Amino acid sequence: MLRIITQQADVSAELQRICDRTHDEQVLHKEATVREVLQAVKRQGDKAVLHYTAEFDHQTLKPEELRVSGSELDAAYQQVSKELLQAIRLACRQIEAFHRQRVPKSWIHFGDDEVVLGKRYTPVDRAGLYVPGGRAAYPSTVLMNGIPAKVAGVPRVVMVTPPGVGKAINPAVLVAAQEAGVQEIYRVGGAQAVAALAYGTETIPKVNVITGPGNIYVTLAKKLVYGTVGIDSLAGPSEVLIIADEHANPVNVAADLLAQAEHDPMAAAILLTTDAALAKNVQVAVERQLVDHPRRIDTEKAIAHYGLIVVVESLEAAAELSNEFAPEHLELEIKDPWSLIPQIRHAGAIFLGYSTPEAVGDYLAGPNHTLPTSGAARYASALGVETFLKHSSIIQYSQTALQKVAGAINVLATAEGLPSHADSVRRRIQQEE
Repeated sequence: MLRIITQQADVSAELQRICDRTHDEQVLHKEATVREVLQAVKRQGDKAVLHYTAEFDHQTLKPEELRVSGSELDAAYQQVSKELLQAIRLACRQIEAFHRQRVPKSWIHFGDDEVVLGKRYTPVDRAGLYVPGGRAAYPSTVLMNGIPAKVAGVPRVVMVTPPGVGKAINPAVLVAAQEAGVQEIYRVGGAQAVAALAYGTETIPKVNVITGPGNIYVTLAKKLVYGTVGIDSLAGPSEVLIIADEHANPVNVAADLLAQAEHDPMAAAILLTTDAALAKNVQVAVERQLVDHPRRIDTEKAIAHYGLIVVVESLEAAAELSNEFAPEHLELEIKDPWSLIPQIRHAGAIFLGYSTPEAVGDYLAGPNHTLPTSGAARYASALGVETFLKHSSIIQYSQTALQKVAGAINVLATAEGLPSHADSVRRRIQQEE
């Protein structure tokens, strides 16, 4: 049952326990396994990828079966309903429209004394998208990763996703990939997929950036290959924190909590409310909605271990507790959500009002649903176009401009014990004279 506590209890300690739910000894043991997989793929390429696919995913593949064929891509359109295709295309339009507003512009500034300064944005050459496929199929994740890469102008985008029964990839995932502009897809998942993208194999190309969520093995693999490649973030189990007042609908709040809990047994679902009656009504509604839930076992585990209702003294106190937790998803189910926004400092995405469930952000509102988890919202942001771009500084000095700063450069270089730095400026000044 979803627990209810009051703010007089040690709420901060309980929120920290939930936030740290992926930091345990089992994770350290799994990291050793992931290191072994990474090294094997780095040394043996396709051979290791196929070995671990057979061991972990129980699918025996030949090297030529790693890449999804064009005929499979075409056939996928015949296997999805007209309604699903229309929904995918609507989501594509919404997501692309949002991300096109986020493309940073290169700029050049011509200052005094013929000094030119600027910043130039260019996309990475190759991006790798990881799409999970263990507990369910996620076409929305394909769109949220593929579309920003396309908008950023990445020349080559490849996708990896675990093979299902009979080596098949869910047709909705294949359709979503094509609608997002991704045609190069490989049926491989887990740490071996991340390793293949990071190091390259005979079949799978080495990329510059790896994005997309996955299980703990995928997350650890991304952590360990960071530096060899860039990554978006270390996405952990999903989480939602809801701040609700006495006007919130308890049935809707319960549904929103379960919408996160159904993701994974380690998902977190937290409610902070100023109304004790609402707390009790939500607790009852959660139990009722769990009765015939198709994913009841995993959802109940999440609710039992990482579900929580806290009755707080005020909305301001709720905002402060939320900032401590720094949730992936924050719902403000209160009468005037905009009044509380200035007090919210840390959240991956914020959903305002009684009619904005987190699910709308998962699928087609436009902003990305790949968000920082486990407290990372204190310093990190959602995946976006910027994830696939890097910027170069532009600097040009005229001879006159260099003469004006030569003295200061000499002083700084001398203070740091770097005589050739000073000399590289002095020689240019002397040549002019």
